[in-house]
Amino acid sequence: MNQLELETLLEKVVPGGVVTRDVAGDLVLEVDAGQWLEAAKLLKDHPDLYFEQLIDLCGVDYHTYGESEWIGQRSTFSGFSRAVHREGEAKGDSLAERYAVVVHFLSLKHNHRLRVRTFCPDNDMPLVDSLCSLWSVANWFEREAFDLYGIVFDGHPDLRRILTDYGFVGHPFRKDFPLSGHVEPRFDPEKGRVIYEPVTSIDPRTLVPRVIRSDHRYEVKSPQSAVEKE
Repeated sequence: MNQLELETLLEKVVPGGVVTRDVAGDLVLEVDAGQWLEAAKLLKDHPDLYFEQLIDLCGVDYHTYGESEWIGQRSTFSGFSRAVHREGEAKGDSLAERYAVVVHFLSLKHNHRLRVRTFCPDNDMPLVDSLCSLWSVANWFEREAFDLYGIVFDGHPDLRRILTDYGFVGHPFRKDFPLSGHVEPRFDPEKGRVIYEPVTSIDPRTLVPRVIRSDHRYEVKSPQSAVEKE
């Protein structure tokens, strides 16, 4: 089965699913959060699809997507995550649904791969169904997405943090989480133990490198330069 045949089959088998292609030409299936578990069952059990292996599951935060932290005529990042708005893509806070869950599937029987994405409908309480009942390997992947992004997986048998320390506050992969964190530890000689205090030793700054390309293919002009040119 080639990519075109697989794309046609996905549109028929998964109700409400939207099939697109990424920049590399790979298939991406997007489904509503309410159909997340049902669509996953179809992908696993349908004889012509049979995605029996879940390779990876991760969270994504689209907060400030497409926006740049640098202002200049030819300043961009080496990518598009928060740098350049490409035609046809949503930009910044225009994305009503901020958090997404992305899964990569593999069918060993039919030798094809698929990326599936769903957006959490509630930004204040991002919630989707757990896939642990279909692929047990999703257990730790979903715990990681919960820990780092705060995405809750309904039906998960043991949803708790997996990477951050006990008592950690917040979710460190969210775009609005400070890169320096909220607190910093130091040893207090008077108390004879390590204590945590608000971060004061690190000044906020842009940590994404500024990239200037000679061909200007991702040129971003500042409002000030546009006014001066007029």
